[in-house]
Order: sequence, then C-alpha cells, then structure tokens
Amino acid sequence: MKVNMERLVDVPEGVQVTISGNDVSVSKDRKLIKRSFDCGKVKIATKDDKVSISAEKATKRELKMLGTINAHIKNMIKGTSEDFVYELEICNVHFPMQVKVDGQTLRIKSFLGEKVDRIAKILPDVKVEVNGNKVEVRSSYVEAAGQTAANIEKATKVRNRDRRVFQDGIFITSKPGRKI
Repeated sequence: MKVNMERLVDVPEGVQVTISGNDVSVSKDRKLIKRSFDCGKVKIATKDDKVSISAEKATKRELKMLGTINAHIKNMIKGTSEDFVYELEICNVHFPMQVKVDGQTLRIKSFLGEKVDRIAKILPDVKVEVNGNKVEVRSSYVEAAGQTAANIEKATKVRNRDRRVFQDGIFITSKPGRKI
C-alpha cells in the first residue's frame, strides 16, 4: 500500500542546514559536512528550524530510503558539534608489534614476527592517534571513522594459524555511543 510519509529532523541552534537539489550541507562554526543523496521520489526541504524528509505515495523501498536519509542527516548534525570516536586496543601475545601513523596510512611492524609491514588505509578527514596500546580514531564523518577503524582491525587478521593460540591483533573496543 502506498502512503504519504514525512519525517522531521530538529536542527539545534547554531547549526545551519543548506539544501540544493539532492545535496545537503550542514555547518556549525567552521565545520562543514556535505553529502549528496540519490533519493528518487524522496524530497528534502527545510521548514523553520527543521529538516523535512518526505515522500508522496511511497513504496516500501522509498520508505526505507526515507529512514536512511533521516539517520544520515542526524549523524551529519551530530558530527558538526562533536567528533565520532572509535577506540581500538593493540593486543600482542607472541611478538611485540609497533604501530605508527605515516601520513594517510597506519603501519604495523612485526605483526606475528612478519618482516613485511602491514598497512591500513586512513580515509580523508580522519585523525588517528596511537597512545601506548590504545589507538583512537576521530572524525566528524561517522562512516569515515568507522571504515578507518575497520581497515585497521582487518589489517591484523590472522591467517593460516589457530586463532585460539594466536590472539594477536588490533581490536575495536569502543564505538560511538556504546562500549563493546
């Protein structure tokens, strides 16, 4: 059954939302977050201090798109006021590994005694800090922070060994809004 649906997102004071076609940009102070949505029949507009996301005679697919765009805009608004932080922990049982940030990459030396460095890609607009056995990933884009944390975790995947014995790696211990 096709229904008319509208969702409203509150915009806090000091945050400005600009919409031009399918492009949405959210800014506060000096931070600017832009995103383009390919949304089909879903319309995005500003009403007073709210962002309206609506679809007329929407199918299931458009209703899903409406919810997704709603969540993305909420994350963009949250990202202008505070960074999304992922915390990772370096665990090594057999060989001590050295981790350092090298521009847009994170180098992991001596992982499981390997002579070749393992490399994890750091996405643009993401800051990575290594403090002892903790790695902190920060960004105002939640997707970029999450993907960078996943890249770091995936770079230390153990292959062709028993995972019960070789428990080395870098693991995500905290995501934005929840502790793992």
